[in-house]
Amino acid sequence: MYDIIIIGAGPAGISAGIYAVSRGKRTLILEKAQVGGIIGKVSTVTHYTAIEKQETGATFAARMKKQALQAGVEIVQAEAVHVALTGEVKSVTADRGVYEAKRIILANGGTPRKLGIPGEKELAGKGMGMNAARDGAAYAGKNVYVVGGADGAVKEALYLAGFAKQVTIVHFEEQLGCIAEFRQKVAAVGNISVRLASRLHAVYGQDQVERLEIASEQDGSIETIEDPGCGIFVYAGILPNTELYTELALEGGYIPTNDKMETAIPGVYAAGDIRVKQVRQVATAVSDGAIAAINAAMEQ
Repeated sequence: MYDIIIIGAGPAGISAGIYAVSRGKRTLILEKAQVGGIIGKVSTVTHYTAIEKQETGATFAARMKKQALQAGVEIVQAEAVHVALTGEVKSVTADRGVYEAKRIILANGGTPRKLGIPGEKELAGKGMGMNAARDGAAYAGKNVYVVGGADGAVKEALYLAGFAKQVTIVHFEEQLGCIAEFRQKVAAVGNISVRLASRLHAVYGQDQVERLEIASEQDGSIETIEDPGCGIFVYAGILPNTELYTELALEGGYIPTNDKMETAIPGVYAAGDIRVKQVRQVATAVSDGAIAAINAAMEQ
């Protein structure tokens, strides 16, 4: 039995854990993969207050984990497979056991969205759906394609430009959706081109991507590009990991909360990318986690 259980060890979950133990609460974080969540896998962390110089997702995640453990947060690598949120005591059934607490904070973020196009599944990890921080160096001197035009996608394109022969950003809208800072950097880099009003339509190959199809949003025409050995990096947003939370009424797949981060079920809180909110950034996730933990601790 714990005072507070937190599902997810991204910035929201780690922040919640640190604040919960500071209030004297026995706190457990359950994380199915690695501390850091999606931000732990990015090439570069930007715009967060007081980050280290040349901060990567991996270094940021490592410092989060170290701080949480030193604070006394217990972190268990286990995947939640069932939750019971109603009632005074909440329970989480995981692949390593059953855990109970009177308060629970749902902070398990989201999963990168797939495109659902021909060849995506078959070529996953073979040039399709690659990760810039992990795989970028393997595509040195080759052509790479980045699908997406928001901040995250363009930031990774800028990182990949340091390795690749040519980077092509493929975005379905008429202009990039990233901040002005990133647009200016793209314009200043000589080996990044942008294909707007376009979508990746299909990929083909056996043990590597051999060719790809790009469809025009304007007239539906499809261009086939022969590019053996290229790398395709997809950053098309996230889907919230809310499939376990059938006891909650969702809005567009996200969890509604009040300003205390409490859901419609007493004693159940949500923080970070998983909840209904306007801005999804590390800074707002950390804030959500702190607010959720402080209120969860006060309610006991």
